[in-house]
Parts: sequence; structure tokens; C-alpha cells
Amino acid sequence: MNFYVKHSLPGRMRVRYNKHEVSSRQAALAQSLLSVQEGMMQVSVNYITGSLLMYYDTKLISEKQVKAFLYALTDKYLCDEDMLKSVAQPQKQESLLQVLAFMTIQHYVKQILPLPLRMAFRVFGLAPRVLKGVRQIASGHIFKADVLDATAITMAVLTGDPNTASNINFLLNIGETIEDFTKKKSFDDLANTMFNENDQVQKVEGDEERTIPLYMLKAGDVVAVRTGAIIPADGDVIRGEGLVNQATITGEPLAVEKREGQSVFAGTIVQEGEIFVHVRATGNQTKVQNILSMIDNSQHLKVSSQIRSERLADTLVKYNFALSLLTFLFTRNVSKVMSTLMVDYSCAMKLAAPIAVLSAMKESTEHGILVKGGKFLEDASRADTVVFDKTGTLTAASPKLSRIITFCDKSEDDVLRIAACLEEHFAHPVAKAIVEAAKEKNLMHPEEHAKVEYIVAHGIATSLFGKRLLIGSKHFIFEDEHVAAPEGLEALQKEAVKKGESLLYLAESDHLLCAFAVTDPVRPSAAGIIEKLHQSGIVNCTMITGDDEGAAKTAAGATKVDHYISHALPEDKVAYIKEQQKNGHKVIMIGDGINDAPALATADTGIAMGDSAAITGETADIVLSAEDGLDGLYKMRVMGQRLMRKIDNNNRGIIGINSALIAFGLLGWISPSLAAVLHNTSTIVFGVRAAQPLLSDMADENTKKKR
Repeated sequence: MNFYVKHSLPGRMRVRYNKHEVSSRQAALAQSLLSVQEGMMQVSVNYITGSLLMYYDTKLISEKQVKAFLYALTDKYLCDEDMLKSVAQPQKQESLLQVLAFMTIQHYVKQILPLPLRMAFRVFGLAPRVLKGVRQIASGHIFKADVLDATAITMAVLTGDPNTASNINFLLNIGETIEDFTKKKSFDDLANTMFNENDQVQKVEGDEERTIPLYMLKAGDVVAVRTGAIIPADGDVIRGEGLVNQATITGEPLAVEKREGQSVFAGTIVQEGEIFVHVRATGNQTKVQNILSMIDNSQHLKVSSQIRSERLADTLVKYNFALSLLTFLFTRNVSKVMSTLMVDYSCAMKLAAPIAVLSAMKESTEHGILVKGGKFLEDASRADTVVFDKTGTLTAASPKLSRIITFCDKSEDDVLRIAACLEEHFAHPVAKAIVEAAKEKNLMHPEEHAKVEYIVAHGIATSLFGKRLLIGSKHFIFEDEHVAAPEGLEALQKEAVKKGESLLYLAESDHLLCAFAVTDPVRPSAAGIIEKLHQSGIVNCTMITGDDEGAAKTAAGATKVDHYISHALPEDKVAYIKEQQKNGHKVIMIGDGINDAPALATADTGIAMGDSAAITGETADIVLSAEDGLDGLYKMRVMGQRLMRKIDNNNRGIIGINSALIAFGLLGWISPSLAAVLHNTSTIVFGVRAAQPLLSDMADENTKKKR
């Protein structure tokens, strides 16, 4: 890639390249590879002028380093066929007005051609639409909009009015073009909003690992995937073993064991363990393609209102035919018959409902909420029970170590150093509290222990100098591992209950070394959000946590949940949700930890917090914004309720307006051509209306609050 710097300022550089030598696909790959470099803030490409515009953080990367990487692109990556295949070919986008203008000019130019040519163009123009109707009849689908259109055109031709037939076909083509453009734009907007180029993988090179962008992963590479990480591509395990959650493929919430020689698939998650994967396939297995496939598949996760719209539209077609037949029998007026055929309910209903769903999904991403299908918005809107995890969900996910109580001859600093050495391997909020406390005291904790084993929802086990080290919950330490309870422990636990503290225990073999008292304040917005949820129709808000009674009771009181359960295991959350469902309740489960994944998969709607573990986000049906936190839960519910109302209101409007147009045609007030124009216009209006934002008033409220 030969390039030269056109302009350069600190933090900003514009680079020109020869667009005749560099394909648009190569330029798109260059943009993607540059975007994921540390310090690079934004990269945009202009395929017409042949330029790349880069914004970068001068504290992290220099102009010289930017140029060096551009040179490396030429030598290593831009001619790599496998990498180029993983990048979609950028398309030149024509505006809708350009397309419609060209179609209009083409239509009227044909009208002034010599008669033989004019007739030929009419045959070629009308035949596809007529044949489409014939195929529908042949397949047994008589009452379809395509059959209505074909009948109207055929009647116009048979009655010696080919101009009307041509005009009707032109108007139908215009309507379909607008529908296709609107649907495609909604789809593309959603895909672009969700797309994130900064996915990283751990590539193994000999005895070393290095972090690379997902785009650079190729067939034949070896990647390391550890607890909580997403498997980036299809491949085979060459060493290591782990439990892999394949819910994204099989729908089963339980993880399956994977070891050497077994296959794994892109998008599944290592729930526990460590595996090294020999990449077998990239391209369609990349995260980018998974996002697009998810959006495509979301069209099959239709909301019930959308399904009702489609069924109603198909049902109404038969009434169109019946009305046209009656009109012909009583009036013998072909023009009136054609007016009834030119107006149907199917187009608008089948356009407005999916656009409303796609637009709602896109709007949710603009609020930082990832929704994996319209069905989940509907399920969330109709739920009457919400089950909350505590730590990282109702609480701020920033717990603090309040005190250390030792039961051995080691100092507080010694036990904190040991605990931090174990907890630094995991991203749980309580683990972070331990690690942060050690940092504040400048306690160094070098790696001296063996491999750490993470036991979901229980704790951590390893060995140090030949002795087994354990850190975790009361259940894990005293019940599972049978560590002896020292004198004074019961009094400590009662005191912690009064103070609202959670206790984390550190043990060596069967002796308790110390207890860490951790406080975790609830999110400031939690109580308000729960009150709003009650106002929106939720009758039961329950918090289920693995924490001690004291911490659970304190959090429950501060957030005003209806019920709470402490000392809960992952299976307890699943059991509670199943019990609620058995009693006829629709359940939302919201959590952030690896241990919440089974409950999320069991609930009618599983919702993950924005800073959740990877497996939690992949298992969930909806992922909230890390910035908004619980505010996103209420926004999502309101959005679902408004989406349902919008689809139903659109359907009523479509039936009303199109029924009026049919009546006007029967009365002779409008011609078939005008009926077609007004019908297509109303379809466009309802399509535009379907795309309107659902939360505009909430955005206005937020703006006022900021002011």
C-alpha cells in the first residue's frame, strides 16, 4: 500500500493512497486493522478520494509509529486472501431519491418510444408481476397480495387499457423499491450500530502469547481461550480442557466438557478451564458475521403482534377478492373492480411491523442496550416478575474491603497479600475489592502458587508450598471443604449481619486463616428503578444472592425489593425461576456473573449488565449499558410496551385508511391509478411512522435533568 501523508497534526493524520492500486476491500481491511491498534481513537476511509483519516492519542502512540504500522500493512496483511475474505466488500450507496428519479425517467421515456418498442417494454415489464401471481396460485396460495396485483394488471390489459396496466406496475415497483430500501436501511443501521471492531484474541506463537485483533486471525492459528472468554472461531482443541457453554448454538444452558481432539465452535464460551484451539475456519465464523447472523435470525424471533399483523394481512386478502367479485357482479364497472384490487392491507402491515421491530432494536443499541430479537422486548414488556442478582447488579459493583479479621499468627498484610495473589486472576467485584486493597497498601504479591482453580459460585482453590489454599464463601469453606470453624466465628458472623457486610474466608488446608469483611453499596438508582418497575406492572421484585444474610438484608432494605434470598447457589436461582414460571408468571432474570448464566437461560427474558462476564452476555437475550446500569432495565421495558402499542396502532390505522380508499374507489371518487398512488403513499407513511423513536420523551427528560 503506497501512501503519503497529506496533512498531519498532533493526534490527527490524513493519508492518501492510489485508489487504482488499492481495492476498496483492502482499504476497508486497512481501516479495520488500524482501528484496533492501541492509542488509535478513530479511523475513517474515503473510497472515492482514496484517503484514510486517523485520530490517535499522542500519549499512547506517535506519528512515527502510525507510519510504521502503515508500512507493515503493505508487507504483511493487505495481500492476505484469507483476511480479505473476512471483510465485506464496501458498496457504493445510491440515495433513494436517485433510484426513484431514475425509475421515473425510465418509465416516461418508454411512453414516447415507437409502438413496437413500447409494447415490448410493456410485456417485459408486466410479465414478471403476472407470473409471480401465477406461481402463487400454482403453489396453492391464492389469497396473497401478489395475486391481487397480478389480477388488477391482467384485467387492465384484457379490457384494452395497457397504459393503466403499465402505470399500476410502475407504482407497484416504486412502492416495492421504497419498502426494500427502508427495510435494508433499518437492517444496515442496526448492524452498523452493533458492530465493534475492537475484539481481541490471544494468539499462541511457540511458547509465547500475544494479543491480536480478531480480523488478523487465520485458519491454522492457535488461540488460547480461558474461563469466561468467547471462542473466536471454529476449531479443534489441541490441549487443555474446559467446560464450554454452547447455549448460543444448542440453546442448552448446561456446559459440556471439551478436551484434546474435540471440536469447538465460534461464539461459544469457556465457562471453566483453559483450552488451546487450532483454528479451522474464520470468515463466516468471525464476531462480525455472528452479529449479522444474529440480526438476521432475530427476524424469526417475531413479536406476537407482528405475527398477528402478517396473519391478518393474509386473511384480509380474501375479503379483497370477495369485494371485487361482488363489485363486478353488481356494477359491471371494471374501473371500480380494479380500485378494490389495487388497495390491500398486506403491504403496509408486512412492512410496518418488521420496521418497527428493527427500529426498536436499533434505538435500544443507541441507548447502549443490545436486544437479540423483538420477541425478547415483548417478553420483557409482559413480564410480571423480576429476579435480581445482588453484587454488580443491584449494587454498584465496586465493593470495598472494610476490615480483616485474622484467626492465625499471620499479619493482616500477609493474609491480604496471599488473597490478592489468588483473586487477581478473576474479574468478580469482590475479587477486585481484595486486589485494590492490596494495591492501596503497596503490597506486592508475586506468583508463587500453582494453577488456580475457579469453582463457580463457590470460590478459588490452589496450592502454595505444598499446602492447599482456599478462598471463598461460607458454604464453600465450611460445608464443601470442611474447614474447622474457629472460636469467635459465630459472633463475627452476627456482627457482619448487623453491619450489612459480606464475609469472604481464606483457609489453608483445614485451618481458617482470616475473614475479609466487604461492603458493597447499592446503586443510587436501584430503589427508584424498582419503584418504576412496579408502576409499569411488575408485581414481584426478588433479589437472590450467594452473599451472607446481613449483606442481603441490607441491600434488600435499601432497594425495597419485595423478597430476598441469601446464601443461594446458581441452581437455587434456576429453581426459583422455574417455580415462578410453573405458577404462571413471566420472569425476567438480571445478573452479571458467570454463575448467573444458567438462570438467565432459564428465565423468559435473560438480561445481563453491561460489564458482565462474557458468558453472561452471550447467554442473555438482552445486554444493558455499562454506563446506564439499571436505568437501561426500565428503558427496555418501556420500549417493549411502546413497541407493542405501536404495532397494534399501526394495524388499526392501516385497516382504516385502506378501507376508506376502497370505499372511495367503489363510489367512483378515485381512479384505480390514484388508488394505487394513495395506497403506496399510506404504506410509506406507516413505514416512516414505524421507524419513529420510542423513547424520545425519555431522552428529553434526561436532557432537562442534565441542564
